Amino acid sequence: MPDPHPFAQPREAVIAVDSHHPLGRIDDDIYGHFLESAFFGNIEGGVLDEGSALAVDEPGLLQGVRSDVLDLVRDLEPGVIRWPGGNFTSAYHWEDAVGPRDERPTRLELAWGELETNRFGTDEFLAWCEQVGAPAYLAHSARDVDEAVRWVEYTNAHQDTALTRRRAANGRSEPWNVRYWGVGNEVYGPWQMGHRTAEQYAADALEHARFMRAVDPDIRLIGVGIPWNQEAWTRPLLTRAGRYLDYVSLHLYGASNHLWAGDDYDAMVAQSLYFEQEISTYSQLVTDLALEAGLDRPPALALDEWTMRHLEPTSWPAPQAGADGGVAPRETTPVADWPGGVRVNRWSPRTIGDAVFCAGVFHAIHRTAGSAAPVAMANPVNLVNANGLVVARPGGAFRSAIYHVWNLYRHHTGRTVLPCAVDGPARSANVRQGDQRSGRGEQTAVPMTVPFVDACATRADDGTVRLAVINRHRDEAIRVRPVIDGSADGPRQAHLRCLGGDLDGVNTVNDLTQPDAVTVRDHGQVDADGGGWLLPPHSITVLTLERA
Repeated sequence: MPDPHPFAQPREAVIAVDSHHPLGRIDDDIYGHFLESAFFGNIEGGVLDEGSALAVDEPGLLQGVRSDVLDLVRDLEPGVIRWPGGNFTSAYHWEDAVGPRDERPTRLELAWGELETNRFGTDEFLAWCEQVGAPAYLAHSARDVDEAVRWVEYTNAHQDTALTRRRAANGRSEPWNVRYWGVGNEVYGPWQMGHRTAEQYAADALEHARFMRAVDPDIRLIGVGIPWNQEAWTRPLLTRAGRYLDYVSLHLYGASNHLWAGDDYDAMVAQSLYFEQEISTYSQLVTDLALEAGLDRPPALALDEWTMRHLEPTSWPAPQAGADGGVAPRETTPVADWPGGVRVNRWSPRTIGDAVFCAGVFHAIHRTAGSAAPVAMANPVNLVNANGLVVARPGGAFRSAIYHVWNLYRHHTGRTVLPCAVDGPARSANVRQGDQRSGRGEQTAVPMTVPFVDACATRADDGTVRLAVINRHRDEAIRVRPVIDGSADGPRQAHLRCLGGDLDGVNTVNDLTQPDAVTVRDHGQVDADGGGWLLPPHSITVLTLERA
């Protein structure tokens, strides 16, 4: 069938940037990460793979660590890495996992129903963080003040004590100087050991924070925030413990149905708007409640769990890890309507749809710069395996599609955020509210306007303006025309790095046989055409603009 508009020009989006009135700076820790023990190959089979020919063989704290995984993570120059969980945290005892590995107890693990061997513990994690160049974030259950205090003493104290001597005997004479500490994880939920009310947690958080700070006054503490009933939970927390907290956490999850319902790209990429709405709402609430509580400043937000979940029917056989990096072959049956039950497929590979969604979340985070309670830390679920950035299998490791989003934004955007407004094409849609469910178990959605082009402008330390631009449209290239400080004479040249635009389909993934099917293409210096650049569909592009 002939094209009905053979001479149609591509649609255009004008991006207005104000380089004179920066919003504020973003923290490198928004490019942080997350590891959870006993969780679908995060640690054993991912970070740690004892006996593998790909693992470090030399004796020491890194013995058994996968060297290929370590190299891929090091290349990211990651922000802060959170461990040991997650839900795993609530029943974890750190002393089980220090000292000689062969003498550590194996425990029944109560969050994920696995066995925890404790062969990867505090010293191994902190040594691994040093090797990849990342700050460490240790999350405690907040069920036992003395245990939390002694963990801080073991890692950070410099005095001669029984615990610091024990640390030295375990291979580390100098303090680890762990800066970030979580005071509990999702303790509002009945799925947690140590679940409690808002008032109980506020009192517990105060006591934990006071005495952990008594050991090391320089640590930074993350209190448990909540994604629902936010005022009732957060008011007592800030009133009682707010003066000790540097962050409150917020956990948000998107949801994709493409595994069973077919193409879900448009619904996936739109959910960054839901994230932005939730982040903005909680940021303002935390700011207001901190003022009400008489705090000198509100805590920042730590989005220390977030991702896109790939859902599938529980009637299907449970997914297993595939040798190529995806899901192992299995028999599945078509689903005509909403399934009676769904679960997260932890082995489902990341697509370019996931990547476009993740870039949209980064734009939402960037736009909180200058807020009283900005997002100052973010840690996606997960860093290794379990839908993560790095995929490890016995035969090797590779970068998933979303690895390149972190690499692109971490290395090629600036840290000073500039005001940026987009005037371009959009669509109206019912935007899925992440993984929220109705009373009948179905996903909820609300009407919103979804721009096809989303942009974030930053200034790098070299003075250049870096323009990160998402084209959400699944199959239409859109011309973007930057207007800097109102000047009609726009940039004439830009260095373009693009992710996703060269792919035939939105469900393309990487695996061990094609590890670079989805990757960043560096186009070098590209001249403007008609005052702008034509950006391909389902793509993320960072333009380094020439200086005026």
